[in-house]
Amino acid sequence: MARRRQIYEGKAKILYEGPEPGTLIQYFKDDATAFNAQKRGTISGKGVLNNRISEHIFTALQTIGVPTHFIRRLNMREQLIRQVEIIPIEIVIRNVAAGSLSKRLGIEEGTQLPRTIIEYYYKDDALGDPMIADEHIACFGWASQDEMNDIADMAIRVNDFLCGMFAAIGIRLIDFKLEFGRVWDGDYARVILADEISPDGCRLWDLKTNKKLDKDRFRQDLGEVEEAYQEVARRLGLLQPDDESAVLDLDSHRKKRGK
Repeated sequence: MARRRQIYEGKAKILYEGPEPGTLIQYFKDDATAFNAQKRGTISGKGVLNNRISEHIFTALQTIGVPTHFIRRLNMREQLIRQVEIIPIEIVIRNVAAGSLSKRLGIEEGTQLPRTIIEYYYKDDALGDPMIADEHIACFGWASQDEMNDIADMAIRVNDFLCGMFAAIGIRLIDFKLEFGRVWDGDYARVILADEISPDGCRLWDLKTNKKLDKDRFRQDLGEVEEAYQEVARRLGLLQPDDESAVLDLDSHRKKRGK
């Protein structure tokens, strides 16, 4: 088998050249980072679970008309996706005060916000992904005003859908991160949803107990990190209580690497 050409490696995923022009293969790793990669670790089976969860969410979003880069899941750790020109802005949608918002403004974590807030961050690890405003985006040409209008509209639509989807399975969507990219048709570009949506980039709390079911368990050394990711997958109907697929895949992955 010919060795695939690696295009990019990030903190949680690797992108490989796809089988057809304009496509990529997105591989989900078990690596975990926090605080701009100052804290590093491994969450066993995370890549398998995030692949399934993101597939499920992106497929559902496509059914309500949100365009995404997702084409299909290839195997337990890989997806076939459309190649996009990533817009260097992280969009954070906040429904409840938590994380940096609580620290910046002194708002008690868990406080329901009077309205949903959309924040923008410049994607640059070396700078620590600084928070930016619309004026920065316009000044430096990172995205046009029309593109930002489309991004804000899609972000609100995704938020409305996900809030309902998670509430139906007893989970409160606190906040989450989105990324968008451009696809080109000649000289015309349109914006579509890219990256992933999983417990890595969402704050998800149990609706009754406020137990955290996301990467905050890793950030804050709360323990039961793998179990939290599995719980989200189970509630979404993607993992049965006795399903050992993640463990089996992890063992297989380690054997292939000679571990």
